[in-house]
Amino acid sequence: MKLIAQPQDIVQYDSKLDKDLDKLPQQILKKLKMWAQLVNHRGITEARKIPGYHDEPLQGKRKGERSIRLNNAYRAIYTEDKNTIKITVIEVNKHDY
Repeated sequence: MKLIAQPQDIVQYDSKLDKDLDKLPQQILKKLKMWAQLVNHRGITEARKIPGYHDEPLQGKRKGERSIRLNNAYRAIYTEDKNTIKITVIEVNKHDY
């Protein structure tokens, strides 16, 4: 499953992410795609209200980035450009809790 963003979409994917996405389980890609569709149609403010994604700001060297949980093990990290109303998913990784 390839994640393709249209130019008018709010959610975009960093070009460095392509190789990583190929290695992810299909259910993780599906959940990321569902989140992106939600953000594109309802906006990031509405998407943050859904508790299952656990949308939260990151701290430390990742300050300025946010993460969502795709399941207990995987999370997606994104940045938000408020000037252009764009969300860029920069990383999807297996997270140690």
